Amino acid sequence: MNHSESPELKETRTWKKRLLYSWIITIPVMVLMYLPMLFDLKILDPKIHSVILLVLSFPVIFIIGFSTLKSGFRGFFSFYFNMDSLIALGTVVAYTTGILNFFFPIQNYSGISAMIMAIFVTGKYIESKARGKAGQEIRKLLELGAKEARVLRGKEEITIPISEIKIGDIMIVKPGEKIPTDGIITKGESSVDESMITGESIPVDKTKGSNVIGATINQDGILYVKATKIGADTFLSHIIELVEEAQGSKIPIQKLADKITNIFVPSVLGLAALTFAGWAIFGNVSSAIGNAISVLVISCPCALGLATPIALTVGSGMGAKRGILIRKGEAIQTMKNVKVVIFDKTGTITKGKPEVTDIIPLEKTSEKELILIASSLEKLSEHPLSKAIVNHAPLKKYEKVSKFKILRGKGIEGTIKEKKYFIGNKKLMAENKISLNNYFNQIEKLESEGKTTMILAESKKVLGLIAVADSLKEDSKNAIKALHRRGYFTIMITGDNEKTAKAIAKKIGIKKVIAEVLPEDKSDKVKEIQEKGAFVSFVGDGINDAPALKQANVGIAMGSGSDIAIESGDIVLTKSSLRGVVQSINLSKATFGKIKQNLFWAFAYNVLMVPLAVAGIVHPVFAEIAMALSSITVVSNANLLRRKKI
Repeated sequence: MNHSESPELKETRTWKKRLLYSWIITIPVMVLMYLPMLFDLKILDPKIHSVILLVLSFPVIFIIGFSTLKSGFRGFFSFYFNMDSLIALGTVVAYTTGILNFFFPIQNYSGISAMIMAIFVTGKYIESKARGKAGQEIRKLLELGAKEARVLRGKEEITIPISEIKIGDIMIVKPGEKIPTDGIITKGESSVDESMITGESIPVDKTKGSNVIGATINQDGILYVKATKIGADTFLSHIIELVEEAQGSKIPIQKLADKITNIFVPSVLGLAALTFAGWAIFGNVSSAIGNAISVLVISCPCALGLATPIALTVGSGMGAKRGILIRKGEAIQTMKNVKVVIFDKTGTITKGKPEVTDIIPLEKTSEKELILIASSLEKLSEHPLSKAIVNHAPLKKYEKVSKFKILRGKGIEGTIKEKKYFIGNKKLMAENKISLNNYFNQIEKLESEGKTTMILAESKKVLGLIAVADSLKEDSKNAIKALHRRGYFTIMITGDNEKTAKAIAKKIGIKKVIAEVLPEDKSDKVKEIQEKGAFVSFVGDGINDAPALKQANVGIAMGSGSDIAIESGDIVLTKSSLRGVVQSINLSKATFGKIKQNLFWAFAYNVLMVPLAVAGIVHPVFAEIAMALSSITVVSNANLLRRKKI
C-alpha cells in the first residue's frame, strides 16, 4: 500500500481551493445583493442586476460545486439518495429562480444559491481539516520512518535512500539513529526505544539474534542489522494499513445511520414539496420557493454521516499512539456488551518463557541421564516447554531419536537405542497405561505451586519428573483487578492440568479456570460460554489462539514487535501487556460513547431546525449556516475524545 500521500491532506487541499475560489466570486455577489438594500440605492437596472447575479453565481454552482451536484443528482437516477442530494437540488432550484424571474414575478434567489454553495464548501473545508487532524496519528507514524540507511556493500559503508534497501543488506545503526527497516541483529548490543510501537517508554535491551523494528531508535551501542523486511511488508506499514482499515470500516450503528439517511432524504424532498405547496396556496410563490429551499438545505444530513466515521477516526488514531490497533470498527460497538473476558495463559498472562525449576530422578535414574534423554526428545519439538528443558542444560551431544511423534496437548514419544520413551502430562501416561500411583504426592506438590510437571517414562516405568514454571507478567495482577472493578467476569483457559492452572489463577486473581484444553478445543469452550447468553472477549497470543479469537465476540490479539499476528484479532495490542486489554476496553467504550453523542446531536438538530424551516422562520442563507455548524459541532465533539484518559 502506498502511504506517501495522506488522503485527508489531499481532500483538505481540494476543499481549500474550492473555498478560496467560491468566496472570491461570492463576495461581489453579496455586495451586489445587499449594498443597494442597505443604502436604498438603485445602481443597476433590475434586469441587468439579475443577469450579473446569474453570471457570477454560475461558476460557484456548476464549476466549483460540480462534484456536489454530480454526487447529489446521481441519487435521483439510482433512487439511492445521499447527503449531497438536498444541497444539489436546493442550490439548482435557487439558481433557476434567477432565470424564471425574467418571466414571472418571483424573488430572485440566484445570488443566494452562490452563498449557499460557498457556505457549504466552507463547512466541507472545516470538516476535512478536522478529519485531517483526527487522522494525524497515521501521518506521525509515516514521519517516524528513517529516510536514509547506512549499509555495508562489500567492505564499504555507503548511505542510500530507504527505498533502495534490499533484503539481506547489513545496516549499520549508530546511537541515536533510527533503525531503517525490520531486521535481525548480527552484531552489537544496545537498548532500543520501541515506544512508537508499544507505547512503552522503557528501552528494550537487544543483543545478537534479537529482532528489531524499523523506525525504532537505537540508544547507546552500534548495531549491525540484517534487513529481513522492506517496504509494505514492514511492521510499521502493517500498523498504518491496519489503522487506515479501521478508520474506513463501518460499524453496525453506522449502517443503521446510512439506512436512515436513505429514507430521510426522500422524506425531506416530500416535505419540501409540501412546504412549497402550502406556502404557494396560503402565501405566495416567492415565499414558497424560499421556504422549500430552506427545508432542503437545512435538512442535509451531513452531521449524521459524519457522526460515526469521525469518532472512529479519532479513536483508532488514539489507539495507534498507545499500541492499541483497532482492526475492526465493529469491535467498538460490540465491546459494550462484553461481560466475560477469557485469557489464554502462556504468553498472555505469563511471559511465555518457561524455565525448569525442579528435576526429580526416580527409579535409580541419575539426574544426568534424565536430562540427556529428556533433552534428546524435546530438542525435536518447538513447544515452549521443550525449549525450556533444552535450554536448561545445553549438551554438546544428544542421543539419536527415531519414531519421533508429537502428541498435541499431551507430550512426545520417541525411540532411543530401541527403547520407547514418553515425556508429557498425566493424560499421556494414562493413555499408555503407565501407573503414577507411587509419585502422586510429588506431582501434586509441584502442581500446587503452579508448576507444569512433565513425566519421563520408558515403556511402563517412570524415570523422573521435570517441573517447569512460566513466571507471571508484572502487570497481570493489576490488570485483572481493574477488570473486576469494572464488573467483568474473568476466565483463564489453558492446556495445563487443573491444579497448576488453579495455582496460577489464584496468584493473579482470576475467577474461573478451564484447564487441560487442547489448542483446537479453545474455540469450542468460547462457544459454550456464548451459548449461555454471554458476550465474550478472548485474549490470546494471536497465533495458536486464532480460532478462539475468531469465535469470540471481540478477539484481542497480543504480541510484540514483528511476531504479532495482525490478522487474528479484532483488536491487536503491539505489546505483551494485559494493561493494554484494560486500555482497549476503555478506548472502545469511550469511542462508542462519542459516536452515540454525535448521532444524538445530528438527529436533534434536524428535529429542531426542520420545523422552523417549514414555518418560514429560517432564511435559506441562515439554513445553510446552521447546517454547516451542525457538522462542525459533530467534528469538534469527536475530537474531545482526545482528552479522555484510557
